Amino acid sequence: MLMSKTPSTRILIVDDEAAHMKALCETLMDYGYQTTGFASSSEALSALRESRFDLLMSDLIMPELDGIGLLSAALELDPNLVGIIMTGQGTVDSAVEAMKRGAFDYILKPFKLSVILPVLSRALDMRQLRLENAALQQRVQERAKEIEAVNRELEAFATSVAHDLQAPVRHIGAYARLLDEQCDAAFNEVGRQYLAKIIGSSERLGGLISALLRFARLADAGLRRETVALSQIVAAVHRNLELDTRGRDVRWQIAELPQVKGDASLLEQVFCNLLSNAIKYTRPRDPAEIEVGCASDSADEVVVFVRDNGVGFPMHYADRLFGVFQRLHSTDEFEGTGIGLANVRRIITRHGGRTWAEAKPGEGATFYIAFPKTHE
Repeated sequence: MLMSKTPSTRILIVDDEAAHMKALCETLMDYGYQTTGFASSSEALSALRESRFDLLMSDLIMPELDGIGLLSAALELDPNLVGIIMTGQGTVDSAVEAMKRGAFDYILKPFKLSVILPVLSRALDMRQLRLENAALQQRVQERAKEIEAVNRELEAFATSVAHDLQAPVRHIGAYARLLDEQCDAAFNEVGRQYLAKIIGSSERLGGLISALLRFARLADAGLRRETVALSQIVAAVHRNLELDTRGRDVRWQIAELPQVKGDASLLEQVFCNLLSNAIKYTRPRDPAEIEVGCASDSADEVVVFVRDNGVGFPMHYADRLFGVFQRLHSTDEFEGTGIGLANVRRIITRHGGRTWAEAKPGEGATFYIAFPKTHE
């Protein structure tokens, strides 16, 4: 709740005409304000360095340092200080200029209490708003630091746990395979099925652990910003994925893509995940259609998409796709760890961009990545 005046309200009054300064100090004291007056700008600055004031009322025209200069120096000492300029009728334009330089308002001489008191009330309201805003910003910064620290701890914990799980999972898989090779005759058909499930589960768990480690390490990976030709990145990824489409009728449509500022190696991971998903989820289609293009190139961002005619998904699951271990299909239908799109979002977010998806069940999906444009 804003308060126009409190018993602790302190006003610093500066006017080289000592008689005017003293009269104003005494008048405002009668109205409950604590006033301190100086006829010298340098003395007023010394007082500001030693004491706290809520308001500064300064004459505009003074010999040592004018009101604008005094206010500028005062705001460097206390950014939350509210300044009011006092001036004559002939220098109103200069007073308006002072407001552009940080003054809250101005008061014309000769003074009228009916004018001064409302201005002081509004100025104190502004002072309170500035203090509350500064306190809010401080709390936001502290909270952001706390969240950042918690995230670092969680990522370190995930990395540690995943690393510690690798060895026992490898051992389970290795011993299960030894049993399969050396003791096959000792098992009946049901036993062999159970053993095959153990081997398959250990392999999937090993893949999940490796994917989790890669995801956690993305937070620590340095981001090297340079001009990246997205067309070259997509072409390289396309060549590397040719084996995955061998024997299939996959029809590619890859448009010329723009250049962006980013980390080439991380962006290669982005398109590797997106194109691999498009290849995987179009497996039931003959022919499969995969398109890469530029959705928009505005003044603020570049939007690139990867579209396919695959199995698609319901839109109410769209944002869930970018979470860790989030899958909409069973591993029996489509293999995967559920971390690929989480990696895409993390990498693009680190580039200052955004990600989203559009789809319909049975009608394919489109994944969008937006890169912010940097302006000199």
